[in-house]
Amino acid sequence: MKRLRVVLARCRRGVRVVLAGGLRLVPPALIGALTLFSFAPFHFWPFACVSLALAFGMIEVAPTPARAARVAWAYGLGYFAANIHWIYIALYDYGGMPAPLAVAAVLLLAAFLALYPALVAYAGRRIAGESRAVLLIVTLPACWLLSEWLRSWVFTGFPWASIGYSQVPGGPLAGWFPIIGVYGVGGLVAAFSGVLTWLMGRRIDRRAAGVVLVAVAVGLSGYPLARIDWTHPVGKPLHVALAQGAIPQNQKWSTEDLIYNLRVYYRLIDEAQGDLIVLPETAFPIFLHDVPDDYMDAILDQAKRKHAAMIVGVPREDGDDSHYFNAAVLLTDPAQPANYKAHLVPFGEYVPVRPVLGWVYRQVLHMPLDDFTAGASRQTPLKVADQRIAANICYEDVFGEELIPNARQATILLNLSNLAWFDGSLALAQHGQIAQARSLETGRPSLLATNSGTTAIVDAKGRYRAKLPERVQADLTGVVQGYDGLTPYLRWGNAAALTMAAVALAVTWRARRRSARNRYPV
Repeated sequence: MKRLRVVLARCRRGVRVVLAGGLRLVPPALIGALTLFSFAPFHFWPFACVSLALAFGMIEVAPTPARAARVAWAYGLGYFAANIHWIYIALYDYGGMPAPLAVAAVLLLAAFLALYPALVAYAGRRIAGESRAVLLIVTLPACWLLSEWLRSWVFTGFPWASIGYSQVPGGPLAGWFPIIGVYGVGGLVAAFSGVLTWLMGRRIDRRAAGVVLVAVAVGLSGYPLARIDWTHPVGKPLHVALAQGAIPQNQKWSTEDLIYNLRVYYRLIDEAQGDLIVLPETAFPIFLHDVPDDYMDAILDQAKRKHAAMIVGVPREDGDDSHYFNAAVLLTDPAQPANYKAHLVPFGEYVPVRPVLGWVYRQVLHMPLDDFTAGASRQTPLKVADQRIAANICYEDVFGEELIPNARQATILLNLSNLAWFDGSLALAQHGQIAQARSLETGRPSLLATNSGTTAIVDAKGRYRAKLPERVQADLTGVVQGYDGLTPYLRWGNAAALTMAAVALAVTWRARRRSARNRYPV
């Protein structure tokens, strides 16, 4: 009995330690979740700087690099759980996954993504040396920039909610997008956050005043940079009509639903006015060759009477029927040229490591069209009147550097999406903000044709020129002017941002060597 009491006492002490340790991770998780309000639809960008400044402060005061990584992981868990919580809707409402399993899947993804902030903290503390200023203003921002860049391609990448998007469209650093892209802007946001942390509890002396003046100058420089026209108008403007069917995701796949889908878009095509009519991703939730001939003839006759071109999002098989693509097809061209989706969604459009993970689809999820083939990385834009339109599909516009080869050839960017998988969530507004960033980086206007939102016209400066409310069944009509020329980002891609990080790490290395020489003189 005595031995049992000892064992129980030890267990209670162990539980208290675990709970205490877990509770210590709650504040950084809540601080990370605060970043949600810096992105669309809230657009309160100072929250990004404040949240990151508090995170850097916790990283700085942690007793060891390992403890710093633990705190940063908790911060990242809150950051990503808040900003990608809407994935639950696709898994539970439409994927058929049980609610506990869907919650666990979202938290597991957030926990994995949180490893990137943890890596920032551990690497920053290990390499920064003893200088507080170097750690906060140089090293941690450089590591943050590199971590977001890594997150854009490791395991096919998931760069959603990169901190630089907080500056779109009207933040003070938005003018830097055409030069250094979203990761470079994210590095600047992190640097400003580091300055805020460095100033906490510090006497404002000459050195501090100099750092503040430099930070303010860099921040304000975004406004004159935003006034530079890196690209120029080309060709005649297009009058466009973007059809938003507002069809719930669970009303797309049965025979009765298909008939309803076709009727909705027939009516929207009939009501559309413009030089170009656009229907969103999987507007026809069947293969192109399965669309009834009489229906195809009817909508083509509608477009012909209006003297309009028509681009439709529809699955399409290739010639030998062995592969199928998520396609944006220019139906009114007799050759029916298309842009195929190149960056597919793991588990949504293909099954990674199918021999191991195929059971997820067989036993848990019920997602149609789950084995697409990826399109080529470089594709010919679709020619409509005087304009060349580079189409991308779904979330592949979050991979800005991957769009560069096609954007260089194009005068207008077009995104076709079916975000009804996340209907009613913040994902729709966040995706619109991402499209605005791509327009800023490329100096090209963007058209967003979606099933339920955000359907919009974005100009070459990343501003909404017209936008439909979410879940409204209507055509968005407006005018879009094509632009040609190359922004610095279109020339260099992420090379400029990565150079910034390399220079910052070189400064860190030099400062650490100088500190070592002063501490151990030869």
